[in-house]
Amino acid sequence: MDQGTVNPQMKLEHQGITGLGYVYYNSSAAQLHDAAIAAGEGVTGKGGSLLVTTGKHTGRSPKDKFVVRSASVEDTIWWDNNAPMDPAHFDVLYADMVAHMQGGTYYAQDLFGGADPAHRLDVRVVTELAWHGLFIRHLLRRPDATELASFTPAFTIINCPTFKADPVRHGCRTDTVIAMNFDRKLILIGGTEYAGENKKSVFTLLNYLLPEKGIMPMHCSANHAPGNPVDTAVFFGLSGTGKTTLSADPSRVLIGDDEHGWSDRGTFNFEGGCYAKTINLSAEAEPDIYATCFMPHTVIENMVFDPETLELDFEDDSLTANMRCAYPLNYIANASDTALGGHPKNIIMLTCDAFGVLPPIARLTPAQAMYHFLSGFTSKVAGTERGVTEPEPTFSTCFGAPFMPRRPEVYGNLLRSKIASHGATCWLVNTGWTGGAYGTGSRMPIKATRALLAAALDGTLIESTFRKDPHFGFEVPVAVEGLDARLLDPRTTWADAAAYDAQAAKLVGMFSDNFAKYVPFIDDDVKAAAIG
Repeated sequence: MDQGTVNPQMKLEHQGITGLGYVYYNSSAAQLHDAAIAAGEGVTGKGGSLLVTTGKHTGRSPKDKFVVRSASVEDTIWWDNNAPMDPAHFDVLYADMVAHMQGGTYYAQDLFGGADPAHRLDVRVVTELAWHGLFIRHLLRRPDATELASFTPAFTIINCPTFKADPVRHGCRTDTVIAMNFDRKLILIGGTEYAGENKKSVFTLLNYLLPEKGIMPMHCSANHAPGNPVDTAVFFGLSGTGKTTLSADPSRVLIGDDEHGWSDRGTFNFEGGCYAKTINLSAEAEPDIYATCFMPHTVIENMVFDPETLELDFEDDSLTANMRCAYPLNYIANASDTALGGHPKNIIMLTCDAFGVLPPIARLTPAQAMYHFLSGFTSKVAGTERGVTEPEPTFSTCFGAPFMPRRPEVYGNLLRSKIASHGATCWLVNTGWTGGAYGTGSRMPIKATRALLAAALDGTLIESTFRKDPHFGFEVPVAVEGLDARLLDPRTTWADAAAYDAQAAKLVGMFSDNFAKYVPFIDDDVKAAAIG
């Protein structure tokens, strides 16, 4: 039995998916919330939020993600980074999953990936869990009733957590599977309740499809000056570097916090919501994001709470440190109504350097920007993972390797071309350590970072006097009004200058070793920008 608003010519049965019990099409947030409570999937929290847990999977399962290796994508997929699946195995997987779904209740949401109508992707997401439907309804962009009446999905995602894959029968690794088939325009997700797999599957699709149109897909946040979308800034950064925090500047308009495209028309958000980490979140440091945790239908994922008072514990990471909240973008007061911006005037690449070597900000040439973009550096610190006893470098190319179907140089060349065409200024910003490495030094003062970013975005920083860094070759401001000049020269913040030099040489070597794999695929100017 079907309920809801849907294109009558494009129900699941028209896609060959038959034999299901109830199918609810494009239910509202309230309806999905109620369905989740009725099914025992979660608890209604304070303010009307929805409190859920995801079982053993509290994060993505990148090693269980596969791309079907067909002739049409053989030469365009970065196979070193994307595990292949045989088409025959996928066909069996699909048949077995649909058989598993027979007679069950499912929720279909027809949504857009992309705020720019010229470049958006029409996606149908079919979920076994009502709260997954609510989650993806928040995270993607919602068509209006007229658009729903004629909606035809370009790709369909089927998410069935109770389905367990068979590694032998389905050509996968475990009973968890995320399988993308570009020929059949299907993504199958099984064996995991972690909702982020839905969101990142769409991002991976866009990362494959958009470069063919000359559009740069970006794992970044973005904002613009009030009333002036031409003054747009994008913030690249891996987890823990401050991407969400620094872009959520109340003095600027938030375009989005995680995924964007850069076309010949400007910047556009892929999403319609935010998926923010909540560990150690506070009303003082992040008032806007904190407030969303107590708003109607916000999905609170894997947070410990008092079963009687429903008080959330923002510090208890006993379920996971990756606790999150998912909410629509309009819950943030200074969010853009259109989720559109101009061509980036400033490009910020965020890194958390636990080695205490990098300056708090540096200006990059276009070639250096491509070098650092391909490197995607940040660092883990002692205590974050078992066995990590000293700062450990993490290099995730393009600041999002798990979501890159194509070779990194495809994205790097797009970025360099767009920088050249539109004259963006590029900055490397270190939110990590100063005065020594982790354990000796201290975390970069957030006030200093915000002051430097404000000076970069308003144009005053570019007028400063710069020095050339002897280790990395980029330009570092010598002095900034209101800021201790020693902070701008990390060597002077160390008690032992020789120890700094040794640590800097060590980090340069790590960069060089990591970058060696890209050298055969890049132009001479980027090779010249390479360090080490």
